[in-house]
Amino acid sequence: MVALDSSLMERAEQHFCDAFVTFGSRGDDLVRIAQEITMAGKMAGLTKRGRRRMLDHLYAFIDTLPQSGLDPFARGRQADDPASLFASDKLGGLFDGVQIAGLAEQADLFGATQAQDPQERALIEQLIAATKLYDSSEAIEALFSFTINLREFAPFNAMLLHIQKPGLTHAATAHDWWHRFGRVPKKGTRPLLVLRTKGPVDFVFDILDTEGRDVPVDAFAFPTFGDLSDNRFSEFMRAVAKERIDLVVLDSGDGQAGWIRLLAESKAKTGKNVYQLAYNRNHAAPTRFVTVAHELAHLYLGHLGSDAGRRVPDRRDTPHALMEVEAEMVAYLVAMRNGLTPRSESYLANYKGAFEDLNLYAVTRAANAVETAMGIASHKLWNEKS
Repeated sequence: MVALDSSLMERAEQHFCDAFVTFGSRGDDLVRIAQEITMAGKMAGLTKRGRRRMLDHLYAFIDTLPQSGLDPFARGRQADDPASLFASDKLGGLFDGVQIAGLAEQADLFGATQAQDPQERALIEQLIAATKLYDSSEAIEALFSFTINLREFAPFNAMLLHIQKPGLTHAATAHDWWHRFGRVPKKGTRPLLVLRTKGPVDFVFDILDTEGRDVPVDAFAFPTFGDLSDNRFSEFMRAVAKERIDLVVLDSGDGQAGWIRLLAESKAKTGKNVYQLAYNRNHAAPTRFVTVAHELAHLYLGHLGSDAGRRVPDRRDTPHALMEVEAEMVAYLVAMRNGLTPRSESYLANYKGAFEDLNLYAVTRAANAVETAMGIASHKLWNEKS
């Protein structure tokens, strides 16, 4: 064990209390909490020597509690304590610079945090350039839109998140998800990396990768209500795959639902074209169902061009806004007829001007075709019941 520094123990005492509140609660094993604090220090950039030193002082702090009568969970700053605004949420301020009660303290109480080398940032920038992710005006426009919407992150970190998970709408550290929203990361979920001001990285989690207390429905981009099991959804996808439609499973944030595109036109005059359809695996099954219905609707509405094998006319000249209204109306009909309730009104609110030219015949015809493609056509259900 390293020699303990009594003056350091005094300076660290409040930080220890804050860290115990952050990583545990009254009744938890204090030694386990100390170990979790140290492991978090590793993720946040504390060197092995610094972590060992901190853990020894944490153990010594625990040993003094019975004699001192100090309750770290009473003294530590709670999430709703205004004073906590002046302390870092990283290990209760153990190695971030903090300002408490007007007293400025040096960063890194236990020494040897790994400062971010400017060359590291330059390397990241080179790697981004090498991927050629942003070599078109469309890609840059998507990045800028993403960065503008993700206001709680610095622009560079927003770009890193966009690279890792396009479509992400809400992200926060595990600490913030728990203390601000009563949610925790799902077991086995994959964290996303962002750069720390004092290096090297932080872990954050997408809202879709958390569970716990309910959040307002408006927090989600494509909320859908109703019961649909993953197994039942898989049955629908097996039916779709038989229709010469290649399925792609996306690992994206909440803001990206899916897409469809033409892969190859049939060489036979009356043959079916080949398409590729993508949906976001991170969405709940009801939302995935609506996404697939929406994208199939684009196909059967002729928005991708004519398809003789499916008796689909070429309607590519339809204005984009009207395309989205038609496709969402089809998805809404299919979902409601199968016990699901999508929040289509929030999506359609973006295309109010397109309703005047809505083709109800095309919508209802496409809805029938979508149900058939997904294996839930009315005539099939009637035969099954008979």
